[in-house]
Amino acid sequence: MPDPAARLLDVRDLVTGYGKKQVLNGVSLCVGASEIVALIGHNGAGKSTALKTIFGLLPVWNGRVSLDGEPLNSHTPRQMLRSGVAYVPQGNRVFTGLTVRENLEIARIILPNKTSLTEGLERALAAFPQLRERLRQRAGTLSGGEKQILALANALVFSPRLLLLDEPSLGLAPPLVSAALARIQRISQECGAAVLIVEQKVREVLRIAHRVYFLRNGVVSYSGPVTELRADEAKLREAYL
Repeated sequence: MPDPAARLLDVRDLVTGYGKKQVLNGVSLCVGASEIVALIGHNGAGKSTALKTIFGLLPVWNGRVSLDGEPLNSHTPRQMLRSGVAYVPQGNRVFTGLTVRENLEIARIILPNKTSLTEGLERALAAFPQLRERLRQRAGTLSGGEKQILALANALVFSPRLLLLDEPSLGLAPPLVSAALARIQRISQECGAAVLIVEQKVREVLRIAHRVYFLRNGVVSYSGPVTELRADEAKLREAYL
């Protein structure tokens, strides 16, 4: 657990849901600078809801979301992007009717000037050089793995300090999952970005994460360093089941 002064993201006693249905029942978690933290659990546990609330897509009913110690309970996605937090939803969502370049340049809506956009584009293309030869290609014609790469590249254009990733392996063939997660680890190391990642491929994500939170029925049922779980199969089963 990072020292409070070193916490980039700090979520305390978070309560929220959809309409009148409460999904999160007091979730607390934190992410330190340059740290990779996995958020895992069964379907319906509230993992995606947590990411959406942190990013401002859902309201905070109760509790607190803080970035660099500053509360953000009435924040919006635009404010989060400007604060250095980027969100990649599940399903590798890209604008399929636009070219790869046009997808990347959508960041101009948020970025303050052309220089920031140019620097962001170069950062994204340096991380994913295979996109350079696809800049004029329609995003809808990309493979599932290529769309995932483009979705991550779209986030990198913003020069994020924190990446919120919702099941980046979704839809990928099993042989591609480990490579996709290794790519995320490399991005974190090279760009210095912290990562909060929701992932169903538990064993694979534990290979790249520093710490892990298990959600069960909208509450944290276990938290700790991944080294404890990797070294103790029984503890992994107990925490997950």
